Amino acid sequence: MIITRSPLRISLGGGGTDLPSYYREHGGFLVAAAIDKYVYLTLHQTFVPDLIVKYSELERVPEASRLKHPIIREAFAALGLEGRSLELTSMADIPAGTGLGSSGSFTTALLKVLHTANKHHISPAALAEEACAIEIDRLKEPVGKQDQYIAAIGGITAFTFHPDGRVEYRPCAISEETLFNLEDNLLLFFTGYSRSASAILKDQDDKSQQQDKAMLENLHITKELGRQSLAELESGNLEEFAHLMDIHWQRKKARTPGMSNTQINDWYECAMSNGALGGKLIGAGGGGFLMFYAGDKQKLRHAMREKGLQEVRFRFDFEGTKVVVQN
Repeated sequence: MIITRSPLRISLGGGGTDLPSYYREHGGFLVAAAIDKYVYLTLHQTFVPDLIVKYSELERVPEASRLKHPIIREAFAALGLEGRSLELTSMADIPAGTGLGSSGSFTTALLKVLHTANKHHISPAALAEEACAIEIDRLKEPVGKQDQYIAAIGGITAFTFHPDGRVEYRPCAISEETLFNLEDNLLLFFTGYSRSASAILKDQDDKSQQQDKAMLENLHITKELGRQSLAELESGNLEEFAHLMDIHWQRKKARTPGMSNTQINDWYECAMSNGALGGKLIGAGGGGFLMFYAGDKQKLRHAMREKGLQEVRFRFDFEGTKVVVQN
């Protein structure tokens, strides 16, 4: 049996500039952090000839090419595997479609378990690029490269996306004191909604490809906000980082109509009036998790609890996608 896990992520600045429709023309930049909430993949051999796959559904097929699940089907195809006499099961700490990059985490965990079964070592960067190839190139999803890379690498990491497709990354140079303060004061609240990132990102993707002036200007500013956010994190100025989060959110809302709604805006304003110094909706938008940097954690938690929002506490993950059981 082999079990892999891959962390989910939060975006700290510059999100949205990692889509090929933008970075292939203008280059992208963002800061992301892996958190200790995971997607798990379990693989073991069975005594039946079929491939058995368990996720939110159950599939039993004679070979992987017959699977309905697109990512699993394409991962087996990319590695040239038929999948006979195997059982593959996925589990996650947080539901899919909640803005924490679960699709990228799922794909990296899946590829890691398949490579491990084949006794093939793969580097984190190669794993991330392979996952991107499946989601972006094979499945034509209008998604970026952030989720796959931060899941594979872990940590709090700055990424540069070059027009030729290359991805450079480095760990953010954050002091231990700043790291602890960031962990303690970043609070996540579940809105209760889940949504399809692809549907929301398609609008941004289409407008970027059409060279829509307002969309490109929005993303140019977002990229610069990502660079400013990195500078404030590395200088330890977390109050200014929180202020940049709020500016990020205002820009993000303007990007596409599905990004927010009246209910989310109400929760956000309530938080900002009750202890939050800045915040934003994590992921493509439309639902999922609201994240705030708190000046007064107790006041903010009480206000969000009164609104019926559930907090999910987290720490950062510095290991990335890894094998946790192999026997």
